[in-house]
Amino acid sequence: MINIVTGLSGGVDSSVAALLLKEQGFQVSAIFMKNWNEDDNEGYCPAEEDFADAQSIAAELNIPFHGVNFAPEYWDNVFSYFLEEYKAGRTPNPDILCNKEIKFKVFLDYALSQGAEKIATGHYARVKQENGQFYLLKGKDNNKDQSYFLYTLGQYPLSKTLFPIGELEKSAVRQLAEDHNLATWDKKDSTGICFIGERDFTQFLSRYLPAQPGDIVTPEGEIVGQHQGLMYHTLGQRKGLGIGGRASDKGKMTAGQPWFAAQKDLENNQLIVVQGKHHPLLYRNNLTASKCHWVSGKPPVPPYQCSAKTRYRQPDQNCTITAIKSTSKKDENSSTCMVEFAAPQFAVTAGQSIVFYSGEVCLGGATID
Repeated sequence: MINIVTGLSGGVDSSVAALLLKEQGFQVSAIFMKNWNEDDNEGYCPAEEDFADAQSIAAELNIPFHGVNFAPEYWDNVFSYFLEEYKAGRTPNPDILCNKEIKFKVFLDYALSQGAEKIATGHYARVKQENGQFYLLKGKDNNKDQSYFLYTLGQYPLSKTLFPIGELEKSAVRQLAEDHNLATWDKKDSTGICFIGERDFTQFLSRYLPAQPGDIVTPEGEIVGQHQGLMYHTLGQRKGLGIGGRASDKGKMTAGQPWFAAQKDLENNQLIVVQGKHHPLLYRNNLTASKCHWVSGKPPVPPYQCSAKTRYRQPDQNCTITAIKSTSKKDENSSTCMVEFAAPQFAVTAGQSIVFYSGEVCLGGATID
């Protein structure tokens, strides 16, 4: 009997993943990962509720359960990077790094050290093995597919991982949980920062990075408002700019047209905004990305036509990888790439990831420069 250690987060997805594994005859045990300690004593500790829910599910399924604390590893390998990226004016995606460094590295190593043969998580994704090669596939539910967040996984972690709910729609997952009287069947999905939870983002970030207020300006240099810190804004942002529907005195747009964050001028600490979602400064036909990772371990040969997403939930966009330049002879996944899109892309944001696909197969991805 194959020994599987599954991550139980206290949510419905991981609950049903554990249920399916047990029904399939695996020897299943569960682990709850706690990776954040910083404000446990300040009245905000979602991990306590999640731990209780995970413990309840493990008891209901009659599987061994215990918690582990990876907070030091999370701080060193994920959160420190998260802060450095915001400090540099970029917008990072901590969920991607969390998967790479914590769930499919630290957790995987820990589970294997405890005698597991494989791990499992509640991600909406799939793994296929063919001719000795492991492929990362999109989840069957297009609205919940999470392969975007998993593109950094290579052959080894994929060979050791199961995604039990990857073939299911979200509605089917909830129905299974309800049918088996799992307490998490109607629990709201988490949308907060990986392992930190939902909170006032501006207030949270200000605890770790000093805010530097500055001007909000038009491309012509007209001051139309004040920002409290460039780190609080991302390209394409419409809400939360604090300048309402006022018109630019020098621009061609009129009152009532929404404003969008278009660029960050780090040198002058200015947020450049434009009116109208179709303003040309909001769109790009190409980009350069670094820290490329290819699931197969080998990059495609340019020019390579495929599709890509520059943000989660974006429909696949046709593109061509026009060039790939290696930055390290020792690391096949250390490279930069240049990408041309078939159509202009809205709000391409430095620090976010571009993830490449060939149909339902995730090829890999890179960090947008």
